[in-house]
Amino acid sequence: MPHAELKYSTDLEIDAAAILADVEATIQAHDAGSGMCKGRAYPAAVFHHTHLIFEVSMLPKAHRDAAFMAALLKDLEACIKSHINAPCAFSLSVSFSANTYVTNMHPG
Repeated sequence: MPHAELKYSTDLEIDAAAILADVEATIQAHDAGSGMCKGRAYPAAVFHHTHLIFEVSMLPKAHRDAAFMAALLKDLEACIKSHINAPCAFSLSVSFSANTYVTNMHPG
């Protein structure tokens, strides 16, 4: 279950929920077994320079090799940038969670 965090300056007029949904679809297009992508957005009311930072973390798996990551990074960049209609500093990171990371569902 990947995690996605969107951090952006509030002078950008973006639909954060739509970006998160499209990112989930992009990840699933590359890896159908990835599951839901837990996404969250953090608009920054106080900032220095217009920016958008997007970070994705996922568990390391054998099929998520360098070629997989390069293709995913390219498609995620295009996906996210298609939602931005103004100039801004852009950062995107796709990384693997540590081996000591636990993710599962709590039945409540």
